[in-house]
Amino acid sequence: MDFLQRRRIARMLAATPELRALLADPDCLQDAWLDALLKSIGEANCFDLPDICPWTLEQVALLRSAQWALLDIEHIAEEIEDLNISHRHQLAHRLAILMAHLLKWKYQPDRRDDSWKRTIRDQRQRIAKVLKKMPSLRHLLDDHEWNEEVWTDALGMAVLQTELTYLPKVREWSLEQVLAEDYLPS
Repeated sequence: MDFLQRRRIARMLAATPELRALLADPDCLQDAWLDALLKSIGEANCFDLPDICPWTLEQVALLRSAQWALLDIEHIAEEIEDLNISHRHQLAHRLAILMAHLLKWKYQPDRRDDSWKRTIRDQRQRIAKVLKKMPSLRHLLDDHEWNEEVWTDALGMAVLQTELTYLPKVREWSLEQVLAEDYLPS
């Protein structure tokens, strides 16, 4: 399996909401199901990607020296596209973790602790940093479909971590509340 095939498989797995939710739980990474899944797609170590740094440095040198004919245009375009996808996924993942912890906070008041508060605070800070660094991602916060996917991921995480049988199918809080520094649902 070549470099690009491995990258495509890794992206495919990361783009599947159900797998994203499962992969968000570190305990799942230890389970045998992950090995079986990876074997079923053809190679058990598909996440063991080759070091892209030498290729990147070579492409930068070719760009700077204006050696256009030698550039790996297709793969450069793919890497640039992957950067955008990666940043979108990072924002979605952080928001899903935040909302999963807000769900846990609301629906398991007897289990609240400082680690949940830290996670909520940390995810809010990291989301703010992502949006400050890449303000062009802010439009996603207004995208209904994207928000539904993030909420579905948050529900999946919360269910895996709590085994609660009932959680709301629709987000109960505004995005402003979710991102507000001092908001905790009661």
